[in-house]
Amino acid sequence: MFTRPDDLPDDTLRAALRDNWDFCATSLTYEAVGFGSHHWLAGDARGGRLFVTVDDLTDKLRSPDDTTDGAFGRLERAFIVALSLRQDAGLDFVVAPMPRADGRVLSRIAPRYSVVVHPYLDGHITGRDGAFAQADDRHGVLELLTALHAAHAQPPRADDFAVPLVADLTEAMGDTAAPWEAGPFGTRARDLLEAHAPAVTALLGAYAELAATVSARPDRMVVTHGEPNSANVLRTPAGLVLVDWDSVLLAPPERDLWALTEADPSIPAAYTAATGVVIDDDALALYRLWYDLAEIAEYVSLFRGSHGDTADTAEAWRNLRHFLRPAERWPDQAWRWAR
Repeated sequence: MFTRPDDLPDDTLRAALRDNWDFCATSLTYEAVGFGSHHWLAGDARGGRLFVTVDDLTDKLRSPDDTTDGAFGRLERAFIVALSLRQDAGLDFVVAPMPRADGRVLSRIAPRYSVVVHPYLDGHITGRDGAFAQADDRHGVLELLTALHAAHAQPPRADDFAVPLVADLTEAMGDTAAPWEAGPFGTRARDLLEAHAPAVTALLGAYAELAATVSARPDRMVVTHGEPNSANVLRTPAGLVLVDWDSVLLAPPERDLWALTEADPSIPAAYTAATGVVIDDDALALYRLWYDLAEIAEYVSLFRGSHGDTADTAEAWRNLRHFLRPAERWPDQAWRWAR
């Protein structure tokens, strides 16, 4: 995130690092990188450095019935899986969290926040806005994914194919006649959603059909990262590595391949040649559509509620306008809302 939380003082982070990881931070620098979590670079008197990630658990809620305890549990399990992939499966490209002194990987530092610690890496991202700058990197990542999909480690949660906050999105589409005035982007978001509500409804229907088809093949489930894009792939002196394992799930391989395939149509054949697994076009479409709907639902929920005018909400508005244009992004589905 671009803006640090104003209710999380440095002393709270220092105490968490000291008490849980035996790290006495003499410096804490907020790193405005990524979009979804808060990051700090921590240093100590001996020259040690850690990459510290804080998640706002209220931003991880998936439905009106979800709880911050549930969000914490999902994060903890995901990071346990990442550590197992590195330690038990021997996948050196997995940038796993550093365990606490008691062996756990995640700490609750407030009812609202969790913290996880990773080693600081000397590396840089491999592109911008999720896209890889070089074709060689796409195929390099494909090699990592083929190894990941064959790995045996602590099992992650299985994908339930549900779109987070979809109930909120459906409710919001029925609420566009009311004012959305809890923040500066509310009216604009309401008007944009109202203009595209029939198309979004049609996409939700298309997603349900695809999910029913894809979920009927549990034999194809493998360990997936979920977002192996350029923001989560670093080039280091040791080679490419994958970071941000909070989205790891047991799922069809296409969950990791749809965006690579969109950028490079040769990816499915290369994956099949390496693994013997034939790519399912329905599953590719499912995960591309899931991503669009999840982004739309997240930003609509944000702008329908109380929000301010910050660098983060400006980025969220830019993202909503990008994803909430169904006719351009899904022309093959236009017949559904043209009837």
